[in-house]
Amino acid sequence: MDLGTFGIYTFDFEHQPAARIRDSVQELEELGWPALWIPEALGRDAFTHAGFLLASSRRLSVVNGIARIWSREARWTHGAAVLLADAHPGRHVLGLGFGGQPRPGVRPLAAMAGYLDEMDALETPNPRPAQPVRRLLAAYGPRMLELARDRTEGAHTYHVTTDHTAQAREILGPDAFLAVEHAVLFEADPDRARALAREHLHGYLETPYNIAKFRRLGYTDDDLSGGGSDRFVDDLVFWGDADTVVRKLHGHVEAGADHVAVQVIGVEPGESALPLWRLLADALLPSRTGEALG
Repeated sequence: MDLGTFGIYTFDFEHQPAARIRDSVQELEELGWPALWIPEALGRDAFTHAGFLLASSRRLSVVNGIARIWSREARWTHGAAVLLADAHPGRHVLGLGFGGQPRPGVRPLAAMAGYLDEMDALETPNPRPAQPVRRLLAAYGPRMLELARDRTEGAHTYHVTTDHTAQAREILGPDAFLAVEHAVLFEADPDRARALAREHLHGYLETPYNIAKFRRLGYTDDDLSGGGSDRFVDDLVFWGDADTVVRKLHGHVEAGADHVAVQVIGVEPGESALPLWRLLADALLPSRTGEALG
């Protein structure tokens, strides 16, 4: 799977009308971004959203990060993914994840394995696309990473450290695809940067599965209280000037990531991160870097 080394991850389109989204996607493509990642969190359905973005562009890959397995039965996820693979060959990636609210008594690993079993066993009259559906799993712990390695093209991670990226690569082995999301903030003042980062991280410190993930990464109760320690905040949100942010993003690549999906935070709902995506394009994309050097 080739999505380029860097892509864009954004919640921004949840707050924007269709015409503005279309213009933004077309500019991202013109800038040379190879991949765009979208969540399923604030109301937009994973597949109508992905289909609209694909139809609004010509070359851009669109990745669900994630389509929640609780939002629809496996049959309908399979059908939607098959249609997108047929309509936009090689450009859609189905990222699946547990997601959503805690479900007492439900084991994420068993639920995900069962969902994949159901998808793989389906018989459908839908025409098979010329290029197959590409799948990734949202995975953090060793066993989910192993499932991603064995049943899909690989894994994608969200809000993790470069140390986790190295651990994930070891579990996945050399061949499985590993994509890592990381939040960035263009703010050089430490106090303001950490305050904005804590606003962003607040919700993730209130969900048990995220807290469990952070504890597995080595953070203590002190790190995870009071909005997060400076160490926690600095690890989970790369902030500073462009050179600092870019250098830290490359740390995931050096640790074994095939692809890093960059989430720009600090943008008010309804506003656009395009000025910062342009800046990042000049710093991260090979064709843009070559133009700058020339």
